[in-house]
Amino acid sequence: NGGGSGGSSGGDAAGGTPLASTADIPEGGGKVFADQKVVVVQPSAGEFKAYSATCTHQGCAVKSVSDGLINCPCHNSNFSVTDGSVNSGPATKPLPEVQITVDGDSITLA
Repeated sequence: NGGGSGGSSGGDAAGGTPLASTADIPEGGGKVFADQKVVVVQPSAGEFKAYSATCTHQGCAVKSVSDGLINCPCHNSNFSVTDGSVNSGPATKPLPEVQITVDGDSITLA
């Protein structure tokens, strides 16, 4: 788990407290942060995105990420980790993207 280059400075409380380490987010998968109502994903190596964890169908919280899909348990809607688009319904609208900042191995809400 090779460390970064060391001297990252600044960025203290710019976007708030760090949400996760990049190591916490599996490639092709992701992690749901229920308290922040956000899901952070890594669609491809080194690419991190975040979406609202509130399903666009009826407002349930998405619960898991597997096989490149963000899954809602209420009515089995699921969404692509690549762009938040609906893979299968009943949801018809994509999950809204949430801005994050990746600084070294730290992921923070922007």
